[in-house]
Amino acid sequence: MESVPGVDVTGLLRALTAGDEEALPQLVSILYHELRRIAYGYMSREREGHTLQTSALINEAYLRLVSAEGLACEGRIHFLALAAQTMRRILVEHARSRAYLKRGGGMVLTSLDEGMIAAPDRDPELLELDEALTELAKIDPRKAQIVEMRFFAGLSVEETAQALRVSPQTVLRDWKLSKLWLTRQMTSPK
Repeated sequence: MESVPGVDVTGLLRALTAGDEEALPQLVSILYHELRRIAYGYMSREREGHTLQTSALINEAYLRLVSAEGLACEGRIHFLALAAQTMRRILVEHARSRAYLKRGGGMVLTSLDEGMIAAPDRDPELLELDEALTELAKIDPRKAQIVEMRFFAGLSVEETAQALRVSPQTVLRDWKLSKLWLTRQMTSPK
């Protein structure tokens, strides 16, 4: 398994799987740079002025991973994929709550001038992508995992292949098919 020079990442992952509460904070501090890269990738695709910041996304993912029961990681790449998946879920939940508020939930009176300000909003795109990815997972879970690992976690073809225990050629083929399928789903009239 993988390791960071001078640190036994695999040992920390085994300790985490065994229930050692001290392993996760150590692991996060060791892999913080990579977690930050993943979170930054997510946030760079979000609308301007998003209420979550990169570090807040990392912290929220950390809290969810800490509270997850039975968290089992096979290696550094698998842990990063779980963190990326958790970050995606956080952003989707955030987008859904914004959509709820836009439909009148928690209604607040505003003046006509305030209500006329239009801001670029990518939340609907994220929700649409999440719905399409959820559908893909029902049809072919591995292809959905490849999308999460490649697009959201920023893992290489080789890292994704290693995490899923398939060949790099399989990852490339599934990645190509997944992108086509998702594009078709997201552009077809509803």
